[in-house]
Amino acid sequence: MGSRITGCKESLDKALHDDSHPWTFVFAWMEEKTGVKRLYIFLAAIVFTAIYMVFGYAAQLFCGVIGFVYPAYCSIKALESPGKDDDTKWLTYWVVFAAFSIVEYFSDFLLHWFPFYWLAKCLFHIWCFVPLESNGSMVIYHRIIRPKFLKHQEQVDNTLRDLAGSATKLAAENLFKKSS
Repeated sequence: MGSRITGCKESLDKALHDDSHPWTFVFAWMEEKTGVKRLYIFLAAIVFTAIYMVFGYAAQLFCGVIGFVYPAYCSIKALESPGKDDDTKWLTYWVVFAAFSIVEYFSDFLLHWFPFYWLAKCLFHIWCFVPLESNGSMVIYHRIIRPKFLKHQEQVDNTLRDLAGSATKLAAENLFKKSS
């Protein structure tokens, strides 16, 4: 267990020193100004955020920002990069984000009363976008969303085609009536 924690600490410290990440500049500046290692600054920020998500004002807004801003930034970077793999990763995140938002709409009525709800939701978002091969969005997509999609894809396609045909027919009839 100790070697695993050491490995996590080393990989986190490496990520905090990697210039390709947007947060590296902020942690380098804070490290320089305070004399405290950026790893400890990061861990203190995590602890503060966790406490804030339980007791702080506007935790819902803060949770929404965490679940949206960084993934949106990375999605734009992925769109601008020549590779396709990062596009797929972030599209998968947004599919899971949308599915979670729909499910949450119906359960939020009950769940937001639990004291650790915003912290749990924030951790869920982070799990979904953490830069690992099998992060939360990949797990949820491949185990839940994709099988349901493949099972019902033909039915949904037929329904959408029928709706599009009905809408086109209705629009054409209304346009014809108005021009007469």
